[in-house]
Amino acid sequence: MNVLVAGGAGFIGSNFINYILSTRDDYLIVNLDKLTYAGNLENLKLCEKNKNYHFVKGDITNNELADYLFKKYEINFVINFAAESHVDRSILGSEVFYRTNVIGTNVLLEAARRYNVKKFLQVSTDEVYGSLGSTGLFTEQTPLSPNSPYSSSKAAADMAALAVHHTYGLPVVITRCSNNYGPFQFPEKLIPLMIINSLNNKKLPVYGDGLYVRDWIYVIDHNKAVELVFEKGRAGEVYNIGASREMKNIDIVKLILNKLGKSEELIEYVKDRPGHDRRYAIDSSKIQNELGWKPKFEFEQAIDSTIDWYLQNKNWWERIISGEYKKYYEVQYGIY
Repeated sequence: MNVLVAGGAGFIGSNFINYILSTRDDYLIVNLDKLTYAGNLENLKLCEKNKNYHFVKGDITNNELADYLFKKYEINFVINFAAESHVDRSILGSEVFYRTNVIGTNVLLEAARRYNVKKFLQVSTDEVYGSLGSTGLFTEQTPLSPNSPYSSSKAAADMAALAVHHTYGLPVVITRCSNNYGPFQFPEKLIPLMIINSLNNKKLPVYGDGLYVRDWIYVIDHNKAVELVFEKGRAGEVYNIGASREMKNIDIVKLILNKLGKSEELIEYVKDRPGHDRRYAIDSSKIQNELGWKPKFEFEQAIDSTIDWYLQNKNWWERIISGEYKKYYEVQYGIY
């Protein structure tokens, strides 16, 4: 199967490509990524010599490029990981989020429709549901109620994808996942930021009272769920993906400090994020009952592995902090 993977140089997308190409030989993957600040081809070094892998630097909002790629590689499947994804950045400036996440998704959907793609998987987020109180879980029937520019752009993309399915019959499926963690996560996100700051004996900024709750899932568990929904998910359906592991932000921070033998005096409470959602939690019974998926990794095991990965791959994140990682494309492909 010839699969266009959009956003495959980011955290979740690169982990997915590495996973699929290490376990399957029936996928030809064309990785389309703009290589904005969070896209890093160093994540995909293991794939560079794989005959079933092709990288294309480009923007998913480019209609002509999309048409060219669908035609050249005879694309018959799409998995769209591409997104501007950091809530804080969306609060500072929202335009790029709507351009990439909404217009870009529309460009891919229209190309998929023109070329009669067999399945289009839109990778989304639990943040489209808004915020929960102290109890309850997000189900696929929870009304969309996004509270940030980022989550509203993802909700709009989801609605566009389902509208194309309803109107034109394009086989669309959507996954909505809880917070991911694992290797190759860009250092702006909570877990890698706290690991790296701890290692550098820098202050660990914690929003508000630190009691915000997120449902955490190891990225490999997420990728296996995406693979399953991609291959067996029913067109027009939404599948929530979560590991049912709720953690307060402050408890994550203290756990990391404890693992690294650092003092909690490094914690610094900072002014809260505007409109900060209090709690997310996923009900993933639909994907478990329909498709037989279950998370394999226990949080304690996976967070230890994640911390170890950052300890063992210091060069990777130091190159990101310094900006040197952006030169990899120029060296590898001769242009940036």
